[in-house]
Amino acid sequence: MCGITGWISFDRDLKREQGVLDAMTETMACRGPDAAGTWADGPAALGHRRLAVIDLVGGVQPMSVRTDAGEVVIVYSGEAYNFVELRAQLRHAGERFETDSDTEVVLRGYLRWGEALADRLNGMYAFAIWDGRQRKLVMIRDRLGIKPLYFQRTDDGVLFGSEPKAILSNPLVRPTVDADGLRELFAFVKSPGNAVWSGMREVQPGTIVTVDAGGLRERCYWRLETRPHADGQDATVAGVRELLDDIVRRQLVADVPRCVLLSGGLDSSAITALSAALLAEDGERVRSFAVDFVGQTANFKPDAWRGTPDTPYAHDVAEHVGSEHTDIVLDNETLADPAVRRAVVQARDIPTGFGDMDTSLYLLCQAIRERSTVALSGESADELFGGYVQFHDPRAQRAHAFPWIAVDPGRYGSADAILTAEARALLDLGEYRRESYERAVAEIGHLESETDLESRMRISSYLHLTRFLRHLLDRKDRMSMAVGLEVRVPFCDHRLVEYVYNAPWALKTYDHREKSLLRGATRDLLPTSVIERVKSPYPSTQDPHYAAALQRQAAELLGDGDHGVFALVDRRWLESATRPAPAAVDDLDRRGLEWTLSLSAWLDLYRPQLAL
Repeated sequence: MCGITGWISFDRDLKREQGVLDAMTETMACRGPDAAGTWADGPAALGHRRLAVIDLVGGVQPMSVRTDAGEVVIVYSGEAYNFVELRAQLRHAGERFETDSDTEVVLRGYLRWGEALADRLNGMYAFAIWDGRQRKLVMIRDRLGIKPLYFQRTDDGVLFGSEPKAILSNPLVRPTVDADGLRELFAFVKSPGNAVWSGMREVQPGTIVTVDAGGLRERCYWRLETRPHADGQDATVAGVRELLDDIVRRQLVADVPRCVLLSGGLDSSAITALSAALLAEDGERVRSFAVDFVGQTANFKPDAWRGTPDTPYAHDVAEHVGSEHTDIVLDNETLADPAVRRAVVQARDIPTGFGDMDTSLYLLCQAIRERSTVALSGESADELFGGYVQFHDPRAQRAHAFPWIAVDPGRYGSADAILTAEARALLDLGEYRRESYERAVAEIGHLESETDLESRMRISSYLHLTRFLRHLLDRKDRMSMAVGLEVRVPFCDHRLVEYVYNAPWALKTYDHREKSLLRGATRDLLPTSVIERVKSPYPSTQDPHYAAALQRQAAELLGDGDHGVFALVDRRWLESATRPAPAAVDDLDRRGLEWTLSLSAWLDLYRPQLAL
């Protein structure tokens, strides 16, 4: 895993801009703590920060190959899990290799197959290739959007980077956010391509972007398509298991220490058990890590979202599979620490409403990084197999709206409540969500044989995989890479996604529960407690001392009458949210406090110009 950046300027000699290239590359230092490299020639300049995972000695970047027609140079972030097979194919075709890295496989694959390389890759990746033979830049992003890649057009070319901060560090760019950027921040719908920052875009998942002197072009090489599903229940369960075995085996390949993130839910427990079985074949013992909060298990109170604490279940799994397990226990003082919040905002480049779920993930990854470099995670199983409550709520099934907002507009629309009347009127988040929903639904194909319920559930699945999941993938990437930890997400393998997405809803709920296919495919690996456990979201602290810390910090912010946050946040709302006793602060107000403090930290760190 790495951080990449670059600058293409057809009217300049970028060898003269080494200082700017170095500054852009340095912003990616957290993503690549092991090495740094730059390359510049004429109109092209590329920068790379490396987190060494495969071929620790040979995978140095930028990596180049000289041809008679010109130099071809790559900066690459991610992993190609099928690089061994691709290397064998390329060798058979006459290519010679100087390293054992997957980066060289991708580079030589491009030399052999051109942009059609993208169709052959299995993995998580975002990379850029300067093709000096044709004086063009080629940027390619993985199918699900696991690895980030942003770009911004200039008068004579383009800037790009793994994170917006790399682009924002170029003097050609001003940190501006317009009304559409703010809508994207607060709406919780993740519009494809929207990067929040004015003029900046994401390379969309499954997309190739090419830039030459003639301009910029985008081409989709993969999308989530509707296809008939011919397998019955037993064959589908077996098919899921077969895919998972292959996926996890591939994703355990690394030349550095590996581990798994274990919450005690079905998703992470399945990945842990599969990893344990595969590593045991080589005489290894899997290492697992879980996050917990001081006093959480002993004082846990069930609520509408979480019926049970995670730790007992994580321990059941660790004992069942024989993992070397560690609990990372966090205290509320650290969770609410403004310095940690600033680090999270710096990692994300934007404020978010995830609050302690972001900070706890950041702190968990930080602790894991002291012991491991690669971790496997259960991200995306809920979106793929139908795990969230909104999949099963009749209100959400019938609603012509994003399901997560339809079932709980307060939880996922918590930013709406904190805005001033002027900001609410200007942004009109309800209309933005409605238009975003209609655009998303228009992308979906349907089968003639589908019932109305099957059609509605296909819509729900598509929206979760293409709109909701991308929030979580971005969060997981930023929180982990901020501390130099590579997190892999087996459930995002495009083969599994294509297969399960097209399985009928009746199959996905054949035992009248959530995630029936995943439960059936891994039942033999897991303890009964986890197999029977009801879905529980990512953990969040229940300690009122955390809410009290938020209230104190918000009160301090209220004392700063000139703070720019009040151009967006309603001062009267914030005053009211600081008044209740901490134990009486409801979920909506707590999320509003987290939103406000995150937003104020972002304004302090980035000084964005709000173009409203």
